[in-house]
Amino acid sequence: MTTEEIFALATVGDCRTIQLESHQNQRNGNLTLMQNTPEAPFKIRRIYYLYDIPAGESRGGHAHRELHEMLVATSGSFSVTLTDALGNKKTVMLNRPNTGLHIVPGIWRTLQDFSSGAVCLVLASMPYDENEYVRSYDEFVKLKNKKPHDNV
Repeated sequence: MTTEEIFALATVGDCRTIQLESHQNQRNGNLTLMQNTPEAPFKIRRIYYLYDIPAGESRGGHAHRELHEMLVATSGSFSVTLTDALGNKKTVMLNRPNTGLHIVPGIWRTLQDFSSGAVCLVLASMPYDENEYVRSYDEFVKLKNKKPHDNV
């Protein structure tokens, strides 16, 4: 599938929260795990986390061409605003360490409203590749409106 097809077909409805496997113990705390299983929405190839985000700042502000991501608020809270090729928007508040937000390729995302001490764990389907990012909203709009035959 081409980048244009991915951007044209992806919708905010394709992005969903997922309850992660958790084990709770009143005596010694909780454990949440994420691993590559057949039930996982993608194979995890990269892991990183965001922290110490100053009050009022945002992160993200980009889309990915082919990469899938899952965001988890391992501590604190933040919101994620998703925008698709149709201009539909959806905002999701993440505030539980056992809930992940799966973001499909072709969706613009902005993370904001970070609480003090918030940590955002990111699981990604591909190693880092700068060419995978669409960092300009104007380019995102062009890609989402471009038809696959426009390259001919």
